[in-house]
Amino acid sequence: MSLDKFKIAMQYAMPKHFISRVVGKLAAAKAGALTTTLIKLFIKQYKVDMSEAQYPDPAHYKSFNEFFTRPLKDGMRPMVEDSDIIIHPVDGAISQLGDIVDGQLIQAKGHDYSLQALLGGSQDDTTPFLGGKFATIYLAPKDYHRIHMPIDGTLSKMIYVPGDLFSVNPLTAQNVPNLFARNERVVAIFETEIGPLAMVLVGATIVASIETIWAGTVTPPAGSDVFSWKYPTTGDNAITLKKGEEMGRFKLGSTVVLAWGADKAEILEDQLPEVVTRLGTAFAKIND
Repeated sequence: MSLDKFKIAMQYAMPKHFISRVVGKLAAAKAGALTTTLIKLFIKQYKVDMSEAQYPDPAHYKSFNEFFTRPLKDGMRPMVEDSDIIIHPVDGAISQLGDIVDGQLIQAKGHDYSLQALLGGSQDDTTPFLGGKFATIYLAPKDYHRIHMPIDGTLSKMIYVPGDLFSVNPLTAQNVPNLFARNERVVAIFETEIGPLAMVLVGATIVASIETIWAGTVTPPAGSDVFSWKYPTTGDNAITLKKGEEMGRFKLGSTVVLAWGADKAEILEDQLPEVVTRLGTAFAKIND
């Protein structure tokens, strides 16, 4: 058996939820010098650029989670302000992107998966995106792990979909069918000038939690049920976020999938698989 096949087999075999819960408790612990030592080891192992962080000193962070969701210095990620440009919502690297064809998205070479399954199973939620565009962005351990709005939007719905917690690294994406539609995830659907925009925050092995700025940590009761919440899109209680504003964060690394409807915006030609993304840079152009 090759090393890659062994790594994939181990992911199927290991108790991913149990391991993730244990790591989550450790990541939230405030253990003083031990926490600082672990953060320093992580920085060295993954070559984290702390010069970009608002607080570069590892000792500043009381827990590993505080370090992992660290804010950047002001002005470190300038946003493209052109109103016809959709920006990258995260630091990371493009995994796949392109057209949503017959309700299918590309996961990796030879692997497609269902948009309807990704969004939690509702045909009504899926229909606005058919024939549109999608992009999958992988956040590596070294990356900044706050997620921002690629365009102005008003939240209309949030969906929590329970599932597995496979790793979402490139090796796993190439070898585990339906990876993003089988892992635990949070789907946020926004009303925007290009119609509905879906932002899917995909969980992974040892991801301690997924948070949004309006709901905090999204942790419905354990089980197989899909949970959804609708939000008013007008009035004083509407949750409206501007392009570039934070909408959520991962405690440990994962993946974001974006989707929008047909003929609404075109992904720029220089955006290709494996291209490194930086929050705030141009990703797509809104159609006239």
